[in-house]
Amino acid sequence: MRLALELAHKGEGWTNPNPIVGAVVVKDQKIVGQGYHQKFGGPHAEVFALEEAGEQAHGATIYVTLEPCSHYGKTPPCADRIIAAGIRRAVVACHDPNPLVNGQGIKKMHAAGIEIAEGVLEEEARCANEIFFTFMETGLPFVQLKLAESLDGKIATRSGDSKWITGEEARTEGHCLRRKFAAIIVGANTVINDDPLLTVRHVEGPNPVRIVLDGDGRVPLDARIFSEEGRTIVATAVMSEGKETSLRERDVKVWRLPNGNGKVDLQALLPRIAKEGLDSLLIEGGGETAAAFLESCLVDKVSFFIAPLIIGGRAAIPAVGGEGARLVSEGLRLKWIKIEWIGEDLLLTGYPEARGV
Repeated sequence: MRLALELAHKGEGWTNPNPIVGAVVVKDQKIVGQGYHQKFGGPHAEVFALEEAGEQAHGATIYVTLEPCSHYGKTPPCADRIIAAGIRRAVVACHDPNPLVNGQGIKKMHAAGIEIAEGVLEEEARCANEIFFTFMETGLPFVQLKLAESLDGKIATRSGDSKWITGEEARTEGHCLRRKFAAIIVGANTVINDDPLLTVRHVEGPNPVRIVLDGDGRVPLDARIFSEEGRTIVATAVMSEGKETSLRERDVKVWRLPNGNGKVDLQALLPRIAKEGLDSLLIEGGGETAAAFLESCLVDKVSFFIAPLIIGGRAAIPAVGGEGARLVSEGLRLKWIKIEWIGEDLLLTGYPEARGV
């Protein structure tokens, strides 16, 4: 099952909004077939593993990181394919939360006489598909905040300089993270000050849909994201009609989502993103955008790249802006923390707890 999970991760970014899945076929204690879901609309992991196993699949055991599908979608049901191959035993890490499956694949295989074992490395399998599970169970995109900061929590100097706080290895890892997400979002200040491309360049993979949080329509029309290949969306509150027309002429979508205070309604933004079929959102800056999502309790996961660098200064830009917590006890703590070295930088990943805990 661990090998199946390793295989599954190879599909990250390519299968959205489908899950990542790995499968391994074992016969007489030897691996005879393996595969993973490589891209949306393509064959599922079980198909690749069974094709490689060939006739050796008869009487074998298949290990799958997610319950095999039981319905016709882009491809035929994998449960039927497993039954037809003569598999004797199926080891499944976790159920598929998709209402079209949700236990039906397990039932179909069991009814055909296949021995079923469930829950092997279930926690790891759910974590691997946290984007898929969140989207299926809540109908909203999985939201992750990614920031690159100095040791003292700054994302730019007092002059606004921010290139580069972290090293090349961390920037490459950041692009690997981008590749996993269907959409990426930044605030207007980030576009104005940094003029980013918001593409996957350092690694191979699909570019996410670019979203700009621009409440009052300040982003210049010559920003690079408006001429870059791919989809770009601007979420606004009070943008002028002329600016909106100019953006639409550049094939940029404009969403008007006012919250009544001249800012974008983030509570309305996430359902709008989900309506587009986008199952995940990566927040990349800046400090005010990070604060807005955190204060609205809309962040599912955070990743902080921390450089061994001290910037200092009261005028330097903090990683998380906003008003901030009044008391330490009111701060947002993280759970299930993971820390690793990425080159000379640290990557801290965790999940926000409820406020006041």
